[in-house]
Amino acid sequence: MNIIDLFAGCGGMSLGFSMAGFTSVVASEIDAWAAQTYTHNHPSTKLICGDIRQIHDWDILLPKTFKGSIDGIIGGPPCQGFSLSGNRDPRDPRNSLFMDFIRCIKYFQPRFFVMENVPGLLSMRILKGTPVIDVILSECSLAGYKAAYRILNAAHFGVPQLRERVFIIGVQKSYPYSKMDLFPQPELNPEKFITVDMALSDLPPIEAGQGAEYQDYFSTPQNSYQKWARRESLGIFNHIAMRHTQRLIERFKIIRPGQSVADVPYEHSALKRGNPKIKSGKVYGQNNMRVHGNAPAPTVAASFQSNFIHPSLNRNFTAREGARLQSFPDNYIFKGKRTTMSWEKNLSQYQQIGNAVPPLLARAIAQNIARYFAQIDLMRDDGGHLRPKQLSLFGSEVQAGKHLNI
Repeated sequence: MNIIDLFAGCGGMSLGFSMAGFTSVVASEIDAWAAQTYTHNHPSTKLICGDIRQIHDWDILLPKTFKGSIDGIIGGPPCQGFSLSGNRDPRDPRNSLFMDFIRCIKYFQPRFFVMENVPGLLSMRILKGTPVIDVILSECSLAGYKAAYRILNAAHFGVPQLRERVFIIGVQKSYPYSKMDLFPQPELNPEKFITVDMALSDLPPIEAGQGAEYQDYFSTPQNSYQKWARRESLGIFNHIAMRHTQRLIERFKIIRPGQSVADVPYEHSALKRGNPKIKSGKVYGQNNMRVHGNAPAPTVAASFQSNFIHPSLNRNFTAREGARLQSFPDNYIFKGKRTTMSWEKNLSQYQQIGNAVPPLLARAIAQNIARYFAQIDLMRDDGGHLRPKQLSLFGSEVQAGKHLNI
């Protein structure tokens, strides 16, 4: 199945779909450093680096002879940045980037689409009080698609992270729509979740300021997740620890798992920016939180470079550790600067990783869609079809596309 990846970021969603046998023919991403990461890891995909709002002729993406060969469109359009042009309601999501996603769907008419967003989308309303999600589903219907949404937790699909995201899956109205069969069912229960320690324990235990662009592995893989992450990789990239002041390291030393800067004594509290002689007075509960090693990580956001402390080392996570927690394999290399200053516009490696859709979560969705269309003649609206057995999370070398002969 051929797909287009819009708002592709560093490529987490494309990677997950490729694991399930899909081919990303074209991708679009506005950020130059994220585009570099995408291109490095998906060299056979044509990438358009630019503002999707400036694409007025979709033939720039594909020649007309390829138009009927697009099976799906995937992506995570942000719902901020509504247009202020004309007399439009600036809070109306029809003016947001998701409408460019809809424009692409209308042009290529794929069999399906997958749209990803944060759970906060479900509480957003336009000025008239209509829920934004209702507007999105209405626009999908006008474009010729049946669609529904569900919140999925990445930890249920082998990702060592308690990350919830909203996914909207649509199929052409000529196909039956069974929400029960289109959305993947949890593959792991909480007792079987992949923990932080399970994800990271084989990486070199470097201290603050240590690391190199390339390193050998510290040990043999200790579990199936680590074996999976290390396939086709001879070593470790992007594993360089941030430099910390001694004062910050001393603060980290007294923070226990589950605690953060909000729990430290006054003498270790944050100082005011620009005046180190004065205490800041501001406390953010998730800043400098030491994660539990025996549980999945909290949500790895774009700001995770300062959000979390390693479970056993007195430093923040490295980019590679964040990538492991997002379920990127070790042969996926991130480009651009590791961190950026506030005035730099491009996305750092940390931001790229935190913004990404976890590949294993994307793979679960892709596998389910592949199964769905492989058995489309058996499907019925509103469910009732017997769900086939799930594929193995880490142990199977079989890709869904090959398994289903599609």
